[in-house]
Amino acid sequence: MLTVAIDAMSGDGGTGIIIDAVRTVLGQRSDVHLVLVGDPDHINQHIGSVPLPDGRYSIVPASEVVTMDDSAAVALRTKKKSSMRIAINLVKEGKADACVSSGNTGALMAISKFVLKTVSGIDRPAIAAIIPAIDGHTHMLDLGANVDSSAKNLYQFALMGSILAQAVDGIERPRVALLNIGSEDIKGNEQVKLAAPLLANSSLNYTGFVEGNEIYTDKVDVVVCDGFVGNVSLKTSEGVARMVSHYLKEEFKRSLWNKLVGLLARPILQAFGNRIDPRRYNGASLLGLQGVVVKSHGGADALAFANAIDIALLEIGHNLPSMIADRLGETLNAA
Repeated sequence: MLTVAIDAMSGDGGTGIIIDAVRTVLGQRSDVHLVLVGDPDHINQHIGSVPLPDGRYSIVPASEVVTMDDSAAVALRTKKKSSMRIAINLVKEGKADACVSSGNTGALMAISKFVLKTVSGIDRPAIAAIIPAIDGHTHMLDLGANVDSSAKNLYQFALMGSILAQAVDGIERPRVALLNIGSEDIKGNEQVKLAAPLLANSSLNYTGFVEGNEIYTDKVDVVVCDGFVGNVSLKTSEGVARMVSHYLKEEFKRSLWNKLVGLLARPILQAFGNRIDPRRYNGASLLGLQGVVVKSHGGADALAFANAIDIALLEIGHNLPSMIADRLGETLNAA
């Protein structure tokens, strides 16, 4: 059995969304046990009259909740009985193989780093996510954990991202690129300029700089950037996807003829929507920790949260933290 601890009190949608996602995952996988951490009465209320499979889940009580307004310091120091902290503790204690939460990102990172510690050779964990791209997808990191990354941090992110792509996608030598404002060597801030030679002189398959409009092409497997830049890029992309969807719906409602065309085009539009649906890419990995922690979007629905659980299960299956530690050690020793 693969065991995942779920912060059942997190997310904008509340516990009901999480229970729906849990029901979906348990219905699809027979080798999974999910531990729901939170207020037992509240959790059981949302389970309701449709019970979850016997023996496939358990409830661990937690008397506190980390809110979105809590600072990372407050969550770490004063909310030791929170559902988030207890879920991460279960990973540390070996009672769960991974933790999934859609709670406060800063708090999740701070608590995870304090409880689980980082892999040797990694100074800062990074948030990595899969984003859709032409003919596949791209792994991008950091997406918000570190807003002032040094060249050394970027180098470490590149190593972890490459290992992630090797494990998840089976790519022997993933193409790694630095996100920049141009492809020329003279462009970029100081951190990017200093990071470039570190990557170029490493064993990574470093392909140079990519610009923002190349993130979604098939030119690269791993895009590396500072957390501030990565988060802005990701949120901008989500906004553009919503805008395109809004305009398409608006145009198809504009006239009777447009409605008819829209009806005929519905299968194509649905297929297009599925390919770029951010819910199907929900679930960001906190790489560099001595344990698997996955951050779900706070506004995730049941489909999106289930996908975050699936990502945690995938990383458990590949034993990703150990793989990062082993390959990182080999890379650093060879350098």
